[in-house]
Parts: sequence; structure tokens; C-alpha cells
Amino acid sequence: MKKHVLIGLLGLVLLLAVPPFLKSYGVYLFSTWVVYVIATMGLNLTIGYAGQKSLGHAAFFGIGAYTVAILMKAGISFWFGLPVAMLGCFVIGLALGFPALRVQTIYLAFATLGFNTAIWLVMRNEEWLTGGTFGINNIPRPGFLGASLDGNLAYYYFVLGVALVLGFLLWRLLRSPWGKAFTALRDNPIRAESLGIHIQAYTLLSFAIGAVYAGVAGALFAPLVQFIEPGPFAVGSSIMMYLMVVVGGPGYFFGPLLGSAVGVLLPEWLRFAQGWYLFVFGAMVTVLMLWLPDGLLSIPDRIKARRHAREASAARSAAAAAATVGAQS
Repeated sequence: MKKHVLIGLLGLVLLLAVPPFLKSYGVYLFSTWVVYVIATMGLNLTIGYAGQKSLGHAAFFGIGAYTVAILMKAGISFWFGLPVAMLGCFVIGLALGFPALRVQTIYLAFATLGFNTAIWLVMRNEEWLTGGTFGINNIPRPGFLGASLDGNLAYYYFVLGVALVLGFLLWRLLRSPWGKAFTALRDNPIRAESLGIHIQAYTLLSFAIGAVYAGVAGALFAPLVQFIEPGPFAVGSSIMMYLMVVVGGPGYFFGPLLGSAVGVLLPEWLRFAQGWYLFVFGAMVTVLMLWLPDGLLSIPDRIKARRHAREASAARSAAAAAATVGAQS
């Protein structure tokens, strides 16, 4: 526990201290990274803790972004649009959770993928509402307690503050009886039900809470880029978010932090490869998944497991040797 706290504090210091020394584009990248950390925190709850398969997370990301963008362009405050986006994502997340009560594993993944496609088609074709492929531009950035967030650095710290609040809330949730119920549901649904856990209720909640986190991320994403169109909310984005959770480590609290860095920052660092950078990125992720199927944060657990295996093997060898000596004497 103390080690996790120290790692978290060190990471926080870096997140606070590094951006002022970056150029404008670097601050923008950090802001985008933190936005995706928020989104994948919610997906990690659905996948890593509740054990559900979802390929529709980008749809909620888009719902949050379009809700805030449409309301702000109509002259309504961001601070009204944000709770509306959260409530809308929560309700739709509950509705999306219902297929999970009937289908599981790959069939549930296909159901959520179909949901994402349907939402994307609405964003693309309903031009009267979403602007279609032309999108919505000139999305203003909100103010906060009378302070302007128009600057990239100011908006980055605002997004970081929201991420810290949401991270703390998720941390408390996972250490509550609800969090233990989610984990029990993932590990063995039959045993969880025998312990009195209402499987249907917790399955629906895992989707709904995860959807709210994606909605908040989308609501922050729209003023960040100040222009949205359907592209970032397509099925490919859902697959990328799923990949971020898996690469970071599903079921690890800090998994989204590392996974989102791989998905958002690593491609930028690989641009020295020019036209080959996407191939290099894909190859690196593939090798990583073959070597670490449980994600980057599983490395300490793998090292610990190997150490325990060696110690157990040495103990068995010593016991066998002692038994042989005793038999000979």
C-alpha cells in the first residue's frame, strides 16, 4: 500500500512539474493523455474489475463530447452541459448493460460494437444536430471559479484536477463493498451469486459507471480540441481504448495511466520512423501482448511469482535431500 502511494505521489509530481517546460503541442499531448486516462479508468472498471467485454466505449466518449459541444454552441454553460452528459451516459450505460445479462464474452463484445456503430452513424448522418462530417467548430473552453482556461497549460491543469478527483472516487469505490462485489463478479459469477451478490445489478452498474467516466472524458475533450467530428468516436477508437486497458493491465488501478501513455504518447515518440511509425507501434504492442498478456503492471507480480516458484523448488529439493540423508542413516 505504501509503495503504491509513493508511486502515485511521484507520478503526480511529474505531472505537475513537467508540462510548464514543454512547448504548446507537448502540453496539448499531455492533456489528451489525461483525457484518455479518465476514459480508460471507466473502461478498466467494466473490463478489469467487473470482467465484462465492451467495444463501445468510444460511443460514450462521443456522447459526452457532442452533448457539451452542442449545448455550449447554443450558449449554455459547460457546467450545465457536463452533468447533462454524465446523466445521459449513465442512463444509456444502464441500457447497454442489459445485453450483458443475456450474452457474455465475444457475443457481448459484438453487441457493444454494434452499439458504437449505431451511435457513430447518428453522429455522422444527423447533420442538423451534430454537423455530420463537417463537425462542430469553435467550441469555447470553460472558465473555472472566475479564471480563464483558454491557455493550454491552464486547461491541462484543469483536466488533471478532474482526473485526480475521479481517480480518488474510483479508488474509494474499489475499496468499498461495491468494489469487492465487482471483483467477485469477475472471478466467479456463480460463487458471487451464492454469496448474495446481485449479479444483474452490479453488471449494469459496471457499464453505467464506466460510461459516466467516458462521458466526462468526452466533455473535456471537446473544449480541448475545440472541434469535433465523428472520426474520434468510431469503432477503431473503442478498440484502441480496449487495447490501452489491456496493455496497462486490466484490473490494476494504475493500468490506464500506462496504457493511455502507450496509446497516445508512444505514437508521437515514434514519429522519427516517419511513414513506418504505425507499423513499428503495432509491432511493439504485439510483442508486448505476447510477452505480457496481463499488461505492463503485471511485471512485478510475474517477478514475485517466479521468485516464489524458485524458493518453493529449493525448499522441495532441500526436503528431498534431508529425507534421503535420513533414510540412509
